[in-house]
Amino acid sequence: MKIDLPEKRYYSIGEVASKFQVKTSLIRFWEQEFKILNPKKNSRGNRKFTSKDIENFNKIYFLLKEKGYTIQGAKDYIKNNKKSLGRLEIITKLNFIKTKLIEFRDQL
Repeated sequence: MKIDLPEKRYYSIGEVASKFQVKTSLIRFWEQEFKILNPKKNSRGNRKFTSKDIENFNKIYFLLKEKGYTIQGAKDYIKNNKKSLGRLEIITKLNFIKTKLIEFRDQL
């Protein structure tokens, strides 16, 4: 899943939720369940996501929503297959290229 967010240092939970088309409560729940998802919080308690946090959220989203893993299954996969998570980045880039090629084809 290719997420188009403007280049910023921090993103709010609302921005992340709207780009992934999920509710903010799901993000907060996954934050409790997955240790790799750890956004910074300001003095008010508002979550501020970095690019790395969004990348980790994308990995979790891919495993749970697109691959159909259970939460425990996704935790185990992340724990045991840290190197194979790089494949997710490759798959994401290839899907983005595929989408662009389809757009070019349709324009012709």
